[in-house]
Amino acid sequence: MLDYDVEAAHYDATRGGVPRAWSAARAILALVPERAGTLLDVGCGTGLVTERLMRPGLRVLGTDASPGMAELAARRLGPSLVVLGNGHRLPFADASLDAVSAVWLLHLLPDAPSVVAECARVLRPGGTFVTTVDKDAGHGTDSDVEELLAPFRVRRAYDAAARIQAVACEHGLRRVGEARFTGHGQGRSPAGTAGEVAQGHYAAALTIDAEQCDGLVSRLSRLPDPEVPRADPVYRLLALRKEY
Repeated sequence: MLDYDVEAAHYDATRGGVPRAWSAARAILALVPERAGTLLDVGCGTGLVTERLMRPGLRVLGTDASPGMAELAARRLGPSLVVLGNGHRLPFADASLDAVSAVWLLHLLPDAPSVVAECARVLRPGGTFVTTVDKDAGHGTDSDVEELLAPFRVRRAYDAAARIQAVACEHGLRRVGEARFTGHGQGRSPAGTAGEVAQGHYAAALTIDAEQCDGLVSRLSRLPDPEVPRADPVYRLLALRKEY
């Protein structure tokens, strides 16, 4: 797992920046009902996406467990709109919010179901939870980089859509829609992927021992055009409404 306090300073620049943030925000807002008056962005990071969720009549809040990330988000949104908090125990009252979003979060968490439960808890009846699912599948299967990663992929990702929907159903959430958006600037290059695998950034996504890791890094490094990013990923969002 990354140290997000350390990553905060350069996080946006290495994650597609403003184009990716706008792409995500537009897709999220398309799933949030116009009547919603409050929205909480869980795992808001630096707030780059969060600040683009603002629209007339919608009060947008953010929370993140990383002090470094939350500090940057507070500069963007305002200190009164960002709370340092853990997604497993959100610092909000039961049934107090109209919408909750969680973008690029659940895939990091072995205990993602507890975050889904918390998001359901803070939603009012009729409220909407919007989350990314199947994040790693967004990169597709037809690139040479993905072909090498595929044999080591965990069979059940933390944010697998079927898993998230099942947990959501247990907490009174029902699927009401979905959307897709492009992760601009997130196409993987062989060299960049090799470096991330070597540094353990794929720990949640790959089942791999030290010897296999070395072999995978070597094969990735030998692919043609090692510095050239492959196609940008297309991410999937689910919208789930609280029925009771």
